[in-house]
Parts: sequence; C-alpha cells; structure tokens
Amino acid sequence: MGAKVDLFDERPSNSFFSKAIIRIKKEIYFTKIHQYFKEIIEKIRDTKYDYFLLIKGEATPKFFLDFLKENNPGIKFIFYTYDSFKNNSNGLDILNYFDSRFTFDNLDAVEYKMSFRPLFFAQDYGELNGKDENNKYDLAFIGTAHSDRYSISEQAKAWCSKHQLKMFTFYYSPSKILFKYKKATDKNFKNFDYKNISFNSLSHHEIIDVYRNTKVILDINHPGQNGLTMRTFETLGAGRKLITTNPKIKEYPFYDPQNIYVIERGNIVLEENFFKSDFKNINSEIRESMSLKGWVNEVFGLSSIKHWEQVLKK
Repeated sequence: MGAKVDLFDERPSNSFFSKAIIRIKKEIYFTKIHQYFKEIIEKIRDTKYDYFLLIKGEATPKFFLDFLKENNPGIKFIFYTYDSFKNNSNGLDILNYFDSRFTFDNLDAVEYKMSFRPLFFAQDYGELNGKDENNKYDLAFIGTAHSDRYSISEQAKAWCSKHQLKMFTFYYSPSKILFKYKKATDKNFKNFDYKNISFNSLSHHEIIDVYRNTKVILDINHPGQNGLTMRTFETLGAGRKLITTNPKIKEYPFYDPQNIYVIERGNIVLEENFFKSDFKNINSEIRESMSLKGWVNEVFGLSSIKHWEQVLKK
C-alpha cells in the first residue's frame, strides 16, 4: 500500500519452549529479551517512523517503547491482539502507551475500553473465491492439537463416513514432549491416535491447496476465546462454507445460515443438506472489510467500519 515498513519479531526466539516461557513467566527470559530489544534499538536508531504497530505485546519491554517515543516525535502507537487477555495477559501492563488499541475479542473490547476489530483473510485465500473446482473433500479440518479439537473433528469424520462424504484432517503439535504429556494428563488426548499427529506444520501453500479442493471447512475455536479465529475469515474469504463451534459468529454482519453452520461442542450434530447447498456471496462492502486490506485501513485509521459495532451491542 506504499508504506516503507520494518518488521521485527517481538520474541527473541520462536522455539516452542521460548514461546511457553514468555507466555507463562517471561521474567525468566528477562536478560535475553532485554538484550534482544537493545539490538533492535541499535538497528533502528537512525530511522524515523510515523507509526508503530505492536501485535499482542507478549514480550516487548517498556524501555523499548520509551525509546521509540523519544526517538520519533509524533509517532502514533497502535496495539492489536488476536488473543483473549484471560488466555494471555502479558500485554495489559503496556496498553497505556498506545494511541489506538484493538482486540479481536468483543468482551475484552468492552472490559478494557479497546476498539473491537476482528481478524482478516489474506489475498491468497480471497483469490479462491468463486473458483469451485471438483471438490476432493467435502469437509476439512486443519489445526493445532489442543482442548477437545481431536474429539470433535473425529466425530465429524465418523459422521462424514456414515453419509458417504470425504473428510481431510490434519493435527499439528509443536512438540513431541508436549504431546506425550498431554496424552498422559489430558482426557481430551486419551484417545488421540499417535499416527494422526504431525510435528511438522503444513506450509501456507499446502493449506491453500486443501481449501482449493474442499467445499466446507471445520473451525474449532479454543474454549476460552470469544473472538473469531483466522480460520473463520480465511474460509469465508475463500468462498468456502464453514462449520464452527463458536456461536458468537451469529452476531457478526456476515453471518448467513447458508454459509455458516454452528455446532455444539458437547453434542456434535451435522446436517446433510448444508453440504448440498452452494456458498452464498457475501456483500461486497462487508467482504472488503474482512480482508487484510480492510484490516490495515481500519487499524491505521484510514477508514472506520461501523458494522462491527453490532457485535458489541449484543
């Protein structure tokens, strides 16, 4: 969109253990985080910025934020999180630094006086819209193994088999140790067949290929989150139908029962007719606001999208 952008990961490392430590007790990584941000400061000391966008704020220290403000008079600070604060509260103690604060969680928006802004779909998914090939799969689930996802997805797979429908499933775990621990301690993992788990994630292009060949995508949100997942927007942006465990989706302006079917986590009931009907095109203005460009325009204050407000009022 014409901007000159510098991108830095806010975490010194993206290993599974580093992510876990930063989320649970980042003080353990104090020295490593401190040194990492000192190095970033040296790289950007002579650069002047108009905007600073921080995603989640899990590890970013206050001294770095102080530096940015002092070194860039008039800079606009923007905060966005796609996690609920009850799952990850690390960003709360730096919120007061920011001129604009956005969250994908409508309940957090009200509680912490933030702007509500859902997630988006990237253009790769948007380009699939209207391209309905001979579907290899009727239903697909791709996701990290957590909570009751395996149980729900496998129940859906059994239903599909009973109704002569084909389902693709892919379960990912970032750590063999974590998976074995979950198998031993979490009832949701008790029946998780080891041969169904992968410790290597699918590439972006592999996921796109699954979407290209699938009619309906299954979305199983984390039980502790109210906000809609990225998978929700990718699915609808790609012109694919959606089955989801998140009843909150009925409050959103793009909800249409022809495209979206809501299931209860504890009582998985699917409807054969949902697979027979076609995807119904979404209003062009609403679809644009669901895209990455729509997200950028709103977060950077280039546009104001009023239809998200209906979610906060319900």
